[in-house]
Amino acid sequence: MPQAYMEETGREGVGPEPVGSGARHFLSQWKSPGIWRRGVVVAALAVLLGLLMLLHADLPNRVGNLGSLTETFLPWLGLLVPVLLVLAVLRRSATALIALLLPVIAWANLFGGLLSDKSGKGGNFTVATHNVNAENPDPAATARAVAASGADVVALEELTSPERYERALADTYKYHSVQGTVGVWSKYPLTDAKPVDIQMGWTRALRATVQTPQGPVAVYVAHLPSVRVKFNAGFTAGQRDNSAAALGRAIAREPVRKVVLLGDLNGTMNDRSLAPVTSQLRSAQGAAGDGFGFSWPASFPMARIDQIMVRGMDPVSAWTLPATPSDHLPVAARVKV
Repeated sequence: MPQAYMEETGREGVGPEPVGSGARHFLSQWKSPGIWRRGVVVAALAVLLGLLMLLHADLPNRVGNLGSLTETFLPWLGLLVPVLLVLAVLRRSATALIALLLPVIAWANLFGGLLSDKSGKGGNFTVATHNVNAENPDPAATARAVAASGADVVALEELTSPERYERALADTYKYHSVQGTVGVWSKYPLTDAKPVDIQMGWTRALRATVQTPQGPVAVYVAHLPSVRVKFNAGFTAGQRDNSAAALGRAIAREPVRKVVLLGDLNGTMNDRSLAPVTSQLRSAQGAAGDGFGFSWPASFPMARIDQIMVRGMDPVSAWTLPATPSDHLPVAARVKV
C-alpha cells in the first residue's frame, strides 16, 4: 500500500473516516442505556448546588459567618449552572441534565423576578445615596454627579472633608445636616436632625425629618461597619451585625409613619444578619428596579451593598448612577409619598 495513503488513514487498509461519523457516534451515545448511568458525580454536584440555593438560610453562621458570606454572593452561584451543563453534555448524561433542573428552578425562584424591568412612571420624591470614599480625589465633581440625578434628598457616607461637599451642593440643596461621617442634603426643610447610635464609638448614622409637600418623611442615613473575608476567620461581620441590630431598634421606635433609609449597609438584602433592618423596610431596587443593581465595587460591581429602603411609601423606580471617583456606585430611587 502506498506510504502516503497509510499516513493519511493511520491504519493500513482502512480509508478516512466519513465526514459526520463522529457526530453520529456522539449522538448514538445518547440512545444507549449508559446515559442514565454516566455523569453521577455531575448530577450530585447539581443537586448540592440546588439545595444550597434553596436552603441557604439554614447554613450556620457560627463558623466564619458562612451563611452570611454565601448569601452576600448568592446570585453568583447561578454561574455554576452553565459549567455543570457543559459537563453533563460532555458526559452525555441524561441523569445530570435532569438534576440540573433543581438549581435552575431554585435560582429562578430566588432571582428571576429581578431580571425584568419593574420601574414605572410617576412618583413625587427622589432620593439618592453614595459612599463617596474617604480618599475621594475630587469631592466637588462627585457631589455634582450625584446632584445631577435630580434627587430631592441626597445622602453621603464616608465624609472626611464635609465642607468640600457642602460647598459643591450649596446651590442645589438649601438644607443639610452632617453628623460625624454621614450627611443628608435636602431641597425641603430639615428638622430634628440628630445622630443615631449604632454602637461604633463614633457617629456613622443620623436621622432627620424632611418636610416634603406631601408631609413629613423620616430619613435615616447609615454607614454600617465594613466586613472582611479572611482565610483564618471567614466572614468577619460581628461589628456590622451589632450595628444593624442597633439601627433596627432605632427604626422600630420611629414615630413618623413614612420612613426612608439611605446608606452603605455593607450587606445585601439576602444577608440574614441585616434582618433587624430589612424585615421592617422594603427595598426600592427589589420592588421597582431593573436588574440586580449591583453597586460595589464600582470597577466590577458584584453586590448591592448600598441600599434604599422605604416604609409607608411605594417605590416607583430605582437605578444606579454613573461611576464617580469612589469605589462605590451611587444609587437612586423615586417613590410615591
